[in-house]
Amino acid sequence: MESTRVDRWLWAVRLTKTRPDAAAACRAGHVRINDRPAKPASTVVPGDQVRARVGDTTRIVEVVRVIQKRVGAADAVTCFLDRTPKPPPEVPVAKRDRGAGRPTKRERRELDRFRTR
Repeated sequence: MESTRVDRWLWAVRLTKTRPDAAAACRAGHVRINDRPAKPASTVVPGDQVRARVGDTTRIVEVVRVIQKRVGAADAVTCFLDRTPKPPPEVPVAKRDRGAGRPTKRERRELDRFRTR
């Protein structure tokens, strides 16, 4: 069974921009393999679930194919299955123009109705 280092795999499938970024994420505790903290040298094999916090989002992927070298984006997406849950829909926020003064009684009622939904 083939395996590779997790920092190298994250970089090869384009989840991180550079390999040092992947290694830093591992050292900071932002990468988990099968719900266990991963060091940069931890190995991944097909079937493993990798949870990586990249930027401000957490990606959950399942390893399908192990690769050593960085490949094109079209080939990279065939190496994992994205199990990341969809983000919740954004709730619209009531905005008032700056300098519009205090809300009227009618506007306050509309805001209250909006907030209690």
